[in-house]
Amino acid sequence: MAVTPFDRNSPMKYALAFAILFAAPVSAQDFGLTGDRVFSFDLGLGAKIGSAYPGAEEAEVAPWFIFRDAGFGPVGTAPAQGFSLAPSINIVGSRDSSDEAALTGLDDIDRAYELGLRASYATGPVTAYGSLRRGFDGHEGLTGEVGAKYRTELSDRVTLWSGAEVGYGNDEFNDTYFGVTPAESATSGLPVTAPGGGVNEAAITFEARYALNDTTALSGEVRYGKLIGDAADSPVVQDEYQPSLRLGITRRFSFGF
Repeated sequence: MAVTPFDRNSPMKYALAFAILFAAPVSAQDFGLTGDRVFSFDLGLGAKIGSAYPGAEEAEVAPWFIFRDAGFGPVGTAPAQGFSLAPSINIVGSRDSSDEAALTGLDDIDRAYELGLRASYATGPVTAYGSLRRGFDGHEGLTGEVGAKYRTELSDRVTLWSGAEVGYGNDEFNDTYFGVTPAESATSGLPVTAPGGGVNEAAITFEARYALNDTTALSGEVRYGKLIGDAADSPVVQDEYQPSLRLGITRRFSFGF
């Protein structure tokens, strides 16, 4: 399985962003802690390796933007319960018909940038969540995930999560990555396919967090997904199994009010 770089200049760009984020003094995270409540969140950066695009056999390395555990709580405590809202960001690699013989005759798809929101509700060790993102450039559809995960505190420093989720896309998203238009069918020999909107993937996830200190932590995630339904039956899918690995570092920021 080949690994391709996300972008020739990406290592330098994201290393610089990483340095700016974590070179700030510790006091920068406690802006105006004069009230008795605080809004806190984890912000970080890392790398992920996984399928270059939905259904791809080829893997790609891309940046992992981390924004999690946002919420309100008393000063001195991390918000772990109740409702929270955070940005949801994802990047989908390009699909070029020249990369694989199976794609010959299909239209190329540019790299897509997805922006949206993720809503979570935590009660005890269980967190349920849902995300919705809109694509730009490569696709202009809607996509996201719905799932739940269970938290296990192994120690003061080590936290684990195990979970399951399903991915979905609207008509435009699923038709972009899993469909074959009549024109593409004529040039590729593949049957016309129009999967339409709906659930396209099921996955299990395993996450780990290791606290280096009170504000900085290492994070990792292993995700094993499988395309399902019309997506799995698409003739353009090269591999219905979609594993991924993410590694990054986060820092906690707090704003008092």
